[in-house]
Amino acid sequence: MVWGTFSWHDLGPLIRVQQCLNSTTYLSIVADQVHPVMLMAYPNGDGFFQQDNEPCHGARIVQEWFQEHEGDFTLLRWLPQSPDINPIQHLWDEVKRASRQLVPQPSNLTELDSAIHQAWCQIPRITFQHLVESMPRRIATVLKAKGGPTKY
Repeated sequence: MVWGTFSWHDLGPLIRVQQCLNSTTYLSIVADQVHPVMLMAYPNGDGFFQQDNEPCHGARIVQEWFQEHEGDFTLLRWLPQSPDINPIQHLWDEVKRASRQLVPQPSNLTELDSAIHQAWCQIPRITFQHLVESMPRRIATVLKAKGGPTKY
């Protein structure tokens, strides 16, 4: 499993998760990887961080950490029972497509990890910038559909 993040400015690091993504593992990723990137990219605290409703995201230790760092960036609230409009899903699709086109296909975890990282690094800047720019439309579509299915 890999975990990744992106902003309008750049792709964030891909982090290989060796074990089940629980609240402790997730908190270490956010604190050790995301937080420094957010501080660098948004030194005035005007960045936004979006996460979905994975159970580890709502854990008490994770929520407490976000409260302690609320001046560093804004955590976007993700409503329960909301449709999955998280734009990173589109980037995962890009990575999967690129990885499936490899000849020969990766034959072990090391090769697969390398292929995933290579595909991630080759995502064009315009792709993730368009995804960020699409968020107001995505949210408006969800509101119009009253939380029902959307094209996203």
